[in-house]
Amino acid sequence: MSYEKYVRENEILDKNQKEYEKELVQSIIITRNNLDVANKNYEYAEEELIDYYLYKIKAEKAKYNYLLRKAKQNGIIIDFLKDFNVTDTKVV
Repeated sequence: MSYEKYVRENEILDKNQKEYEKELVQSIIITRNNLDVANKNYEYAEEELIDYYLYKIKAEKAKYNYLLRKAKQNGIIIDFLKDFNVTDTKVV
């Protein structure tokens, strides 16, 4: 009886870990896309918006690097991420 309870708790924890990894991968992809958009907007920014996009790029880079470190800590391979959209991601 106690063994079944332990197994069920492990399955729930595993599921939560997989959900966490999926959300982490999605966050990395979204942040990467936001960084790309900020870089493109910076290229065409008017004078009043140049500082805004510089700060946005810096903030997105910091967030992206943080998320990449978290992924590495969790053993997630991230080399392929720039080729995928958020809707394409599946963590198995």
